[in-house]
Amino acid sequence: MGTTFRHEALLYDGEVGFLAGTLPFIREGVAAGEPVLVVVSAAKVGLLRAALGGDADRVAFADMAGVGANPARIIPAWRDFVAVTDGGRHARGIGEPIWAERTPAELVECQRHETLLNLAFAGAPTWWLLCPYDTRALGPDVLEEAERSHPYLSERGAARESPGYRGLEQAAEPFAAPLPDPPTPPAELGFGPGSLVGLRELVSRQAAAVGLDPGRAADLVLAVDEVATNSLRHGGGRGTLRVWPEDGALVCEVRDAGRLQDPMAGRERPTPERDGGRGLWMVNQLCDLVQLRSFPDGAAVRLHMYVP
Repeated sequence: MGTTFRHEALLYDGEVGFLAGTLPFIREGVAAGEPVLVVVSAAKVGLLRAALGGDADRVAFADMAGVGANPARIIPAWRDFVAVTDGGRHARGIGEPIWAERTPAELVECQRHETLLNLAFAGAPTWWLLCPYDTRALGPDVLEEAERSHPYLSERGAARESPGYRGLEQAAEPFAAPLPDPPTPPAELGFGPGSLVGLRELVSRQAAAVGLDPGRAADLVLAVDEVATNSLRHGGGRGTLRVWPEDGALVCEVRDAGRLQDPMAGRERPTPERDGGRGLWMVNQLCDLVQLRSFPDGAAVRLHMYVP
């Protein structure tokens, strides 16, 4: 291992390939006394525990479905892991945020997460993160994006530099990937200085119409209110809310004339010393998926809350 953060994509084929690529990585870390955290599906956690035997007790495991259902929550989890490692000791992690069943919106945000990892841990204490990609289950476009978001690639036991890696400069740019149009005409409401009561009432009505649990509906209302308040303060003093049902979720989008400059917005845990950033952090804790975009004509925040 080198002296800086190493971000590597593991290209594997099915369960056998997954074990062949991850077990040596874990065992090397255990043998060296390094902290190891593995965040993958519950099924793969079971596979690894069985294969590791007694060494499994020396590894920390977590279910990615819980840690990273909203991909914006994954970087803070890795920050917590690195923060508790002892001084300058090397550490290792395995994280698989992308799997075939991810929705298209989730996939885009997972890919954004993979790019931002390089920015989040640039210059961080030494640790090595291996990100598995199942070549049997994922499409070629997903694998090509993995090459762009990871400085290193590993396949069949051989590691190499990724020729397609896009670098830190592009990762730090405002994110302007297109957002798909709503599948049906959305409910729409403009808002400006003054009360946001009408906005909250619209979200509440739409949440009730799709059968969203009252507690989760309240969380969504709070999240939309927070984003709209930011629009009033930093986005030109006004904005537009659109709300629609989509693929088992209620989606709320706030657009304004502002610009999101911080690529890590909503992904860094607030501290007493840091001004700002608490609103988007809270929104990511409340919602199942959050999409942030900064376009030439303004910013968009799209919030997804899944309906069981």
